[in-house]
Amino acid sequence: MDLITLDFETYYDTKLSLTKMTTMDYVRHEQFKVWGVGIKINDEPTEWYGEDECADALGALNWDDAKLVCHNTPFDGYILTQYYKLKPKYYVDTAAMSRGLYPASSARLKDCAIRAFPDDESMRKGEELADAKGIYDLDPELEESIAGYCIQDVDLTYAIYNAWIDRMPQSEMDLINITCRMFCEPKLIVDRERLTKFRDETIASNDALINAAGVCRKVLSSNQQFAEYIYEIGLVPPTKKSPTTGKDIPALGKSDKAYQQMQKMYPQFQHIWDARRAVKSRIAETRAQRFIDATHDDGTISVPLRYYAAHTGRFGGTEKINMQNMPRNSELRKALCAPPGQLVFVADLSNIEARMLAWLADEDDLLEQFRNGDDIYSNLASVIYDRPINKKDDPTERFVGKTAVLGLGYGMGAPKFQATLEAGAMGPSMSFTTDEAYNVVNTYRSTYSGIPLLWQKLELKLANTINPAYDETWHGLRFHQSKIHLPNGLALHYNNLRFEAGKLVYDGGRTKEYTWGGRITENVVQALSRLIVTDAILRIEKDATLDGNIVLTVHDEIVLISQANNPSVTMDKLIAHMCTNPNWAEDIPLDAEGGYDTNYSK
Repeated sequence: MDLITLDFETYYDTKLSLTKMTTMDYVRHEQFKVWGVGIKINDEPTEWYGEDECADALGALNWDDAKLVCHNTPFDGYILTQYYKLKPKYYVDTAAMSRGLYPASSARLKDCAIRAFPDDESMRKGEELADAKGIYDLDPELEESIAGYCIQDVDLTYAIYNAWIDRMPQSEMDLINITCRMFCEPKLIVDRERLTKFRDETIASNDALINAAGVCRKVLSSNQQFAEYIYEIGLVPPTKKSPTTGKDIPALGKSDKAYQQMQKMYPQFQHIWDARRAVKSRIAETRAQRFIDATHDDGTISVPLRYYAAHTGRFGGTEKINMQNMPRNSELRKALCAPPGQLVFVADLSNIEARMLAWLADEDDLLEQFRNGDDIYSNLASVIYDRPINKKDDPTERFVGKTAVLGLGYGMGAPKFQATLEAGAMGPSMSFTTDEAYNVVNTYRSTYSGIPLLWQKLELKLANTINPAYDETWHGLRFHQSKIHLPNGLALHYNNLRFEAGKLVYDGGRTKEYTWGGRITENVVQALSRLIVTDAILRIEKDATLDGNIVLTVHDEIVLISQANNPSVTMDKLIAHMCTNPNWAEDIPLDAEGGYDTNYSK
């Protein structure tokens, strides 16, 4: 397979810029123009091809058996596939490799070069790019300058790839390939008619709420003016201290507890509260419009999935259409469809973080509940309330148990647990006293006593890594040199780990981060849960019998587009892949559920 490293240089100006536009908007803009491209084939010298030469130079390459290497491949790969209609066999992104090897560190080409070649001053990115802003047609002198800059970028990208490739697990390189392909070769179809109807209905509904209140939009949108309006109708607007000035300011945000209480206390003004929300919360219509705008002429939409977006390796959303936080059963999901003759298959791991936490903590009783398919939320609620609780008859009590299972595993205390219930962060808002909150927290910790012990154990093990000589392996994790090495060959990084005033501290990118047992546990659980999901992704991708493509992953959920033939068989295979144990955790009980339809309806 040929290794083709390339970098496109493109027109930009004050408005037509990647700093202000999404990649899709930028490349599809009528003024978009490729000035030229630098191409390196294997280890041959990099060549520059100007505007009129690009198409022929690119078209002459055997992309069917080529590995594309770029720094920020979603951009260059998108131009290659969407503008020139050429598709490589495999995608590599050195910026993504950097995020995997050095989480929380800058993935800019300049910083990657310094990191890859710290002692070689010749391997440095040029500081100055020729000023070509707003120049649509390059003169020969300016093109020569840009060509030199581009060739240097290609050579650096190639060198960084070679410096790091032996350090990157092949499994992670395959994940980079998959995530780049989701963006560069989209398969999901947008039902624009459905999404447009939803947007218009949402706007009309909000407008109706605002008109019914009889209050102008400016007053409803301004915190200060809305506070004055509340005072005029006989209410005392709640206040809070400004974190910057220390002065009292209106506490009228949707998450402000005092404002939430005010709305409950004065239901006669519900039309006012609804109108305020209609003005301030425009996210539904905004996101619908962004999805519509991002749709290609052929109806497909690129999936912007950021590889290793978090410290723990979790994927993230980009390009202003974050598909990682689409609400379940939302119109955004339902508007994403399979091409004709195909179906959207969805499989979701059940309670993977709670299972992973129980496995790490050696909570055998909880693990057995998972193996038996018990309702763990009802089981814990039964202990909390000291009576049998079931989902049908005791939904409120069960919800308390659910919130405890999902929220208390990382050291959350009673005040935060109480606030979580009252804010409705995990479901319906519930009134909960301080004593009730303390009772739930204490019950959780005593019932699953191995979990608080796990917090202590992991904090101690990580703290020990401050000593360079410390090297211990536990549960498939290696604790060494301020890192927790994961079974896949990557690691959780705690750069410059140290104690300050008795607290564990590390350098987390631009800021100093404090950590402790609960947070370390959360990091480990999320990182290992991510491996369960990505292992399944790789198995599904390699299973030729599925005859499809993974088009999206959302947290613990995998979305596959495949043929409509024998859908139940396809679904069973998908579930089986999701429930296959890794060799480093052969005894963790896994479970998954899913379904299929013509659209992403789960």
